[in-house]
Amino acid sequence: MITTIVLMKAEPKTLTQAATRIAGFEGVQEVYSVSGEWDLVAIVRVTEYEKIADVVTHQIASVPGIERTMTLTAFRAYSKKDLEQAWDIGVE
Repeated sequence: MITTIVLMKAEPKTLTQAATRIAGFEGVQEVYSVSGEWDLVAIVRVTEYEKIADVVTHQIASVPGIERTMTLTAFRAYSKKDLEQAWDIGVE
């Protein structure tokens, strides 16, 4: 599974509608309204790189109110749970 994080700038008056619409797209697991430079963050999980292009450049980009995106594709995931499991099996 390929995980992609999509940062989005949105017009303030369309924020709720845009987030709700994006959350309904296939491959979009979660959408967060956030503080800081970006307004929304979507977590996208798909099986093929080509599907990232469809979700980001075709679907998300077509949502009214979305002004700009930045896409970050994850190479490797690290979590506290993964690290604890590694220590349990003796990985150093």
